[in-house]
Amino acid sequence: MTRVSRRRLLGTGALTAAGAVASAAAAPAAAARTAPLGADVVIVGAGLSGLTAARDLAAAGRSVIVLEARERPGGRVYGLPLGDGTTSEGGAEFIGPTQDRIAALAGEMGVETFKTYNEGKNVYYRNGKRSLYATDGLLGAVPPDWGVIDLELALLKLGAMIKEIPVGEPWKAAKAEEWDAQTFYTWSRSNSLSGGARFLMDAFASSTLSMRSQEISLLYLLNYAAAAGNESTPGTIDRLINTKGGAQESRFVGGSQEVPVRLAARLGDIVRYNAPVRSIASTADGVTVTADGVTVSAKRVVVAMSPAIAGKIDYSPGLPASRAQLMQRYPMGSIAKFVGVYDTPFWREDGLTGQAVADSGAIDATFDNSPPDGSRGILMGFINQANIRKLDGASADEVRAAGLASFTKLFGDKAAAPRMTAVQRWDNEMWSGGGPVGIAPPGALTAFGPALREPCGRIHWAGTETSDYWTGYMDGAVRSGERVAREVHAAL
Repeated sequence: MTRVSRRRLLGTGALTAAGAVASAAAAPAAAARTAPLGADVVIVGAGLSGLTAARDLAAAGRSVIVLEARERPGGRVYGLPLGDGTTSEGGAEFIGPTQDRIAALAGEMGVETFKTYNEGKNVYYRNGKRSLYATDGLLGAVPPDWGVIDLELALLKLGAMIKEIPVGEPWKAAKAEEWDAQTFYTWSRSNSLSGGARFLMDAFASSTLSMRSQEISLLYLLNYAAAAGNESTPGTIDRLINTKGGAQESRFVGGSQEVPVRLAARLGDIVRYNAPVRSIASTADGVTVTADGVTVSAKRVVVAMSPAIAGKIDYSPGLPASRAQLMQRYPMGSIAKFVGVYDTPFWREDGLTGQAVADSGAIDATFDNSPPDGSRGILMGFINQANIRKLDGASADEVRAAGLASFTKLFGDKAAAPRMTAVQRWDNEMWSGGGPVGIAPPGALTAFGPALREPCGRIHWAGTETSDYWTGYMDGAVRSGERVAREVHAAL
């Protein structure tokens, strides 16, 4: 939990008229009043990928301008205001082993990490029954459902398939067509018999990707797991789902927002906020990028955002069909984060980690999001896929009631009366459209996968979806920024 000022959250106090809030209707007049800017490279998006690319290109001596639609840096990394001047992680937050590039960037920014609270037992709620289980046994983070042997056999098969994936290029796998022709749901039903195993595989898809297993290509999921490593360490399912030794092992002191906020502040006024890009026009000589209130002429442009949101920009001339159709086929997951703030992390006194998995209610997975010193208790719950869609049109009070009902069911009556609550609905956030990552349904990767990273003339692509390792995570975002900076620098 971090106390921040508005100036701090924006990452720089140097907000000029070009960064003032402007409506789409006022954009043409604002643009007309602003003299065009020039740079070697213009970067669309001030998330971790765009900021990392800007850092590396500037260090290489290239002039750079970053255009960001929001009034803050970070993209899907966000410090959610709690209403008392403090924040908690409203978006990406965890870091784990083999996530080397985000670790290096955080170190460069002076942001330290601490271990996610993981002492005690986890909560498992299924078929109306609440049970507790330890996570230091042979099963690790997997709940001891009666179908667990069935699950373990299915996961062994899945692990063998993961080893056959060329990381970052799954469409090159020998069985790519076969695996991309089915969903993870159809595979899980063909390779398990028990309701427990099937539920837990569905829960894995939901808690990791915020989509139902029916919506996800098996090939995509295999690559997602294969990417959960680095150049010397193969990715595994265990590394994705575990807290200790896994992707949820640690958090950032002050919140993950500290990394992009500090990087944006270091870059200074080359980062322009409240400047959503509306069009990119390419010619033989360069590109013209038009945003609300500002136009930039450059030699190259980097679009550092998810394929779905990148598809909202008007490109002239039109993009190659492979890229244009990829952007139509890479939807975002549906997710919200619900946070309750308590005087103390009371669940710790009850011998609980604060982590839970549930088959009913609004929230299907939880974590302890308390500050390092435990001075206050913060429970965070994921409201994923169908659960958050059921709350479309619900009032703030109704969402709050649904979230607290889940917390109470999982952690008892003490969870019913927090000091405050907060919610971040990424599916309603216009510049993300969902989260945590763009997902490929069946058929998309084998037909259009290479277009994820392939430049379109002077247009280059970044974002965590384009990363080889840790796609979907902060580490993947940083890796993509470093990769595209090398690519653009070589092309200039």
